[in-house]
Amino acid sequence: MADHAILTATAHRDLRIQTGRAPELGDAVMCCITVPDEFRQVQDDYPILFRLDAERDNFTALAMFGFQNGENLYLDGGRWDADYLPLAIDIQPFLIGGSATDDGEKQVHVDMASPRIANGEGMRVFDEDGRPTPYLETITEKLGALDAGYRGSQAFFAALRRHALLEPLTLEITLDDGSTNRLVGFHVIDEERLRTLDAGVLGDLHEAGHLMPIFMALASLGKLRDLIARKNRHLGHG
Repeated sequence: MADHAILTATAHRDLRIQTGRAPELGDAVMCCITVPDEFRQVQDDYPILFRLDAERDNFTALAMFGFQNGENLYLDGGRWDADYLPLAIDIQPFLIGGSATDDGEKQVHVDMASPRIANGEGMRVFDEDGRPTPYLETITEKLGALDAGYRGSQAFFAALRRHALLEPLTLEITLDDGSTNRLVGFHVIDEERLRTLDAGVLGDLHEAGHLMPIFMALASLGKLRDLIARKNRHLGHG
């Protein structure tokens, strides 16, 4: 169970964070949230899919790491085997406090129940004088980028829905060992629908900054082949 606390030098002067990559540190996850502002970086390494939260009736974008819950095919012997680490993974165990749609002042929180909380080892968050370390300053910048990207993504998803640019995806693959894996419950950009949009609509999407993330999400689908190859290699290693 999470245990979120506002990060302060008084309460967390000696806090250290383990920054390695391993299942026991919470990295055994199938996917993480990503935001349109980072699609360009994400698409270099991961497929970007979309998922509808039926209860809230809104979409989120996800960087995919595997085909089933708890599977991260990018973990390799204590390291993350990709050039780019999505912001939502990189900032753990920290998060921004406050509403995701609130433009007011935000606070850095830390999940004290995270397995990344270290006892006497790891990266220091504050120095001996209680000042933020360069590590914390970098984390704070990434938290700000993720928060701004998340708030800005609402207009992006509204545009996708307005122009009917999302279609359901059902992907079924047969692996080298004969087993079948399926990805269901996700959406992708409808490329055929995108082709039918007139110049005026495309111009509006471009002016609003939505066209580039759309293209990046489409380009990322080529990484599904890489994800399948990673799965086959994983099976081959037993």
